[in-house]
Amino acid sequence: MKALVSLRDVWVEVGGHTVLEAVTMEVGEGEFVSVVGPNGAGKTTLLKTILGLIRPSRGEVRVFGKPPWELSRKERARIGYLPQIQEIDPSFPLRAMDVVLTGLYGVLGYVRRPSKREREAALEAMELVGVRDLADRPIGELSGGQRQRVFLARALVGRPELLLLDEPTTGVDPAASEDFYGLLRRIQEGGVTILMVTHDVGVVSRYVDKVACINRSLVVHGRPEEVLTDEALAEMYGCSALFFHHGRAPHMVVRFHRKEGK
Repeated sequence: MKALVSLRDVWVEVGGHTVLEAVTMEVGEGEFVSVVGPNGAGKTTLLKTILGLIRPSRGEVRVFGKPPWELSRKERARIGYLPQIQEIDPSFPLRAMDVVLTGLYGVLGYVRRPSKREREAALEAMELVGVRDLADRPIGELSGGQRQRVFLARALVGRPELLLLDEPTTGVDPAASEDFYGLLRRIQEGGVTILMVTHDVGVVSRYVDKVACINRSLVVHGRPEEVLTDEALAEMYGCSALFFHHGRAPHMVVRFHRKEGK
């Protein structure tokens, strides 16, 4: 399987502090990979490093075979990105369609008006994620789940090969979160490679191909049933951890304690 994303012994420092250390992993073409770990573990930094927004102090990062900061505009258009979403002012004047069209600014620039073809592409992306009927609604009037789908459509409007998502279900209720993960699985089955940061350790394990457990370093990386063990979770979270099944999805229960020397 060809690797679209490859990291080799990657170390990242931010503000004089080591945020990632000795991370080596790959995301193969067509895979759906989730990055999980505690707050402050370096998950968002990992995504920003893959995007080329942060450069490693050591190691090698490759996206489509190149360092991400060397990708051309055309090559960068092959990447869709959904960052962490902040709360939106209900009076924010943009319609849902306008938000999706901002995903084409890398091609359009900030001056040229979208053409009919580009508006059709935006509607197609909204159709894909199930929000085409919301095209003319103000973004501030939408529910959390609806907004996330609009922002996902923005990330998909350029028809990317690689989709990066950072905590895409923050602020979304559990039922909508499961629907969202199911939607991502269908998008992956349509030929998009997905790398997603999430805190939903138990739920997401039902949808992804592989899980990368991060706590500054890469604790473990592999299939969910192989890596989401009590030992890996204890190393990742610094606590006793176990899964139990109740209803549709597994959940994680933790009993915190500090490791010796930490």
